Amino acid sequence: MKVFVNKRIPEAGIEMLKEAGMEVFIPEHENLSHEEWLIYCQNHDAILSVGGEFKYDKDFFDQCPNINIIALYSVGFDHVDIKEASQRKVPVGNTPDVLSKATSDIAFLLMQSVARRAGYNFQKVKDGNWGDFDPLHALGQELYGKTLGILGLGRIGFEMAKKSYKAFDMKIIYHNRNRNEEAEKEINANYVSFDELVEQSDVLSVHANFTPEQKDLFNGSVFEKMKFNAIFINTARGGFQNEKDLYEALVSKQIWGAGLDVTNPEPMSKESPLLELSNVCVLPHIGSATIEARTGMAKMAAENIIAFSKGEKIPYCANPEVYS
Repeated sequence: MKVFVNKRIPEAGIEMLKEAGMEVFIPEHENLSHEEWLIYCQNHDAILSVGGEFKYDKDFFDQCPNINIIALYSVGFDHVDIKEASQRKVPVGNTPDVLSKATSDIAFLLMQSVARRAGYNFQKVKDGNWGDFDPLHALGQELYGKTLGILGLGRIGFEMAKKSYKAFDMKIIYHNRNRNEEAEKEINANYVSFDELVEQSDVLSVHANFTPEQKDLFNGSVFEKMKFNAIFINTARGGFQNEKDLYEALVSKQIWGAGLDVTNPEPMSKESPLLELSNVCVLPHIGSATIEARTGMAKMAAENIIAFSKGEKIPYCANPEVYS
């Protein structure tokens, strides 16, 4: 099999593919145009896809009927038309679990950074603007005993909830497609409606899978229902938030702060007014950016392709219906 890897990944995954007899191609420069990317796809049997800038939609499958498997270097698969892939009998692999702790660490970090205005105060030090002691300047808030609301209490959301429960004795509420009985038993998590989640959370952290129907789910009307002391955290997908409305909610003090590892659009423009606010912390989508998580993702993506090459079901499949 000829495997196209559109960006460099940890060598462990590449070595696994080569040891399994694969012919692996990684382009010398990684900022491919859509045309370049498409030509490479047309000349290979399998894709190990890094990043979400290219869409795997009907047009892609029409132009690349040679592709037999897509192994995503990610948990999310919102840039893939899963229904179309399944109809074409193309399994789509992803990398669940391995980055759950790392990504939840970033949500936990953002929550604390926003609560204590860490980014703003770090910038003051860098600017030589430490200043004299002012008992009322840029005060943060404590998290002890507050209510953490989780949208999407899956693997990553559960890890975030456990950290917050154990570290700050936070009350956990959540909204999910299905009840999470393990979380209800282990950390006394309470299932609530979406409206209740919005209205009751002191910190609202987004961990759900993104679908087009959820675009701008967090908009002006939703922010208006949140507590004035609420902190909005998103480490899932930037499409969940309307950033113009988020900015307005922050400057009008409808909510207290926001921490984002994902933005809309992404990457965020350096001119974004959100970056001027002392109660905002933005990171450049680094949820999985640890040696352990990124190496694990490379191995899982390779395992999916190797299993396919042997005629086996891929172990980490985003569209299991492909085997029906």
